[in-house]
Amino acid sequence: MMLIEETSVPDAALPVDAFKAHLRLGSGFGQEDVQDAVVRSFLRAAIAAIEARTGKVLIARAFSWTLTYWRDRAAQRLPVAPVSGITRVAIVAGDGSQTDVAADAYWLEADAQRPALRASGAVLPAIPKAGSVTVEFDAGFGADWADLPADLQQAVLMLAAHYYEYRNDTGLSDGCMPFGVSSLIERFKGVRIGFGAGT
Repeated sequence: MMLIEETSVPDAALPVDAFKAHLRLGSGFGQEDVQDAVVRSFLRAAIAAIEARTGKVLIARAFSWTLTYWRDRAAQRLPVAPVSGITRVAIVAGDGSQTDVAADAYWLEADAQRPALRASGAVLPAIPKAGSVTVEFDAGFGADWADLPADLQQAVLMLAAHYYEYRNDTGLSDGCMPFGVSSLIERFKGVRIGFGAGT
């Protein structure tokens, strides 16, 4: 399975001014935007880390997901949430040729934790031997920073500030995440229950 981010978070969606206020960066020095590139890089890093921990896409963008078999022919759980729409499903033959699946052959089961691609009929289309299927979809809480839940906004700012503060420290352990951030994102983590919970 391979998940590809087809579009990236646009600069305009990043809360640069809010982060500057959070850091209490001074203004009025004649070059107020001199740190904007640095600020954006820490915001992007914080967003990526929180998305990785929660399985939630914060700012809306397009993805393509390729897999070689269905875990369940009736419904395939999608790898991230929330998903706003499935834009394309294509069967890829072993020689690389692609055939689009008719849009009425499947539907999106919207779910805050585990959205799924579901078959309109009995089963999803067969994936050929040595072939694959590509599912293209849009995911994210919204296109703008204001669309995020308030606790996720705060978690991003706190984590970005942590990265900013310790940007020159190479002694931090891998995967270090402040307790306050972990607490804020806890309710957004997916819940796995029992055998086969990933289906």
